[in-house]
Amino acid sequence: MFGVITMEKRYYRAKEVAVYLGVSITTVWNYAKDGRLTPKKLSNHATVFDIKEVETLFDNVEVA
Repeated sequence: MFGVITMEKRYYRAKEVAVYLGVSITTVWNYAKDGRLTPKKLSNHATVFDIKEVETLFDNVEVA
């Protein structure tokens, strides 16, 4: 039998980050503009974000 290998993605598109954080895509791009997230441009049509950086941002958010 073959074992199942599961690998989580390390890089996510803006839409996926928005779903993960529960915010709009505009908010994700505002986070990038403000320097809270670092976009990594793969091509003219593809930009991704490192999920570890996204998780760090989420961990540092204070809940009121």
